[in-house]
Amino acid sequence: MTVVMTTPSVRDLDRLAGVLSSWQVDAGPLHLHPGDLGWHSSRGAVQTAASLRVWSRAGRILAIGLLDGPDGLLRMALDPHLRDEDALCRQLAADVTDPVRGVLEEGDAVVEARGAERFSQLLSEEGWQPDEPWTPLHRDVSGGVDDERVRGAGVRIEIIDASRVDPWVSVHWSAFKGTPFGDEERRALRERWLTMAGGPFYHRARSLAAFDSDDHAVAVTTVWLAGPGRPGLVEPMGVHRDHRGRGYGAAISVAAAAALREMGSSSVAVCAESSNAAAVATYVAAGFTAREPVVDLRRACQGRG
Repeated sequence: MTVVMTTPSVRDLDRLAGVLSSWQVDAGPLHLHPGDLGWHSSRGAVQTAASLRVWSRAGRILAIGLLDGPDGLLRMALDPHLRDEDALCRQLAADVTDPVRGVLEEGDAVVEARGAERFSQLLSEEGWQPDEPWTPLHRDVSGGVDDERVRGAGVRIEIIDASRVDPWVSVHWSAFKGTPFGDEERRALRERWLTMAGGPFYHRARSLAAFDSDDHAVAVTTVWLAGPGRPGLVEPMGVHRDHRGRGYGAAISVAAAAALREMGSSSVAVCAESSNAAAVATYVAAGFTAREPVVDLRRACQGRG
């Protein structure tokens, strides 16, 4: 039967999140997770649906891809039972490689397809090259989560809702932007968080903030459930630039693990750029185990380095 690629509608998003959830396993690769869709949904459900590509055959979903941002990044997950099927992987490679097919435009592009070895091999044969390495990290929470790191850092952890979003967005901006945080930037980021929290995935999520003894918000995270007995995702986690080096990143990561255990997760997963040694060390300090680095595949525009 023919493999068909489609762009879903908003009404399909809940089903797609459910399919992605069923593909998450503790020992499996850290591929596209329903939490990735959740974090992306801060752009709105309509845009999130428009950014997705779904491959199916006879009504069965075989692969899902998320066009994540304006820089030609396609993040993918394949049905674990069909990950090495040659016909499927050849179809995926053809659709991703040919701009006419409506996945990636011409020019620079990156495909993240962790665990999909046959698909990655086919892209390599088409001239795609290894990109920068990433380090997957994993923490088993089935036996409980010791909150010693949280207590040792001297912080309290709060669940963030719409009435308490300002501290969360302030820390996030500092952690990932680091530029002056004016009223316009605050309003925009606040609206994005509220859009995410009111979207189709947030019933699977929880946002947390760590406050120090002076009541300053110092670290934040959002965690995403894939379902009972499956690995949850930390996306994102950040520490305010004025409060780094004090163990707050490890503390909020332990709190993230505890929250996901409470929500029913069997383990917690996150992926950090291998070049970001501080991020990897923070998660290791929070009880995560670093796995073998993985690389995405990059297609460089002809004539460019």
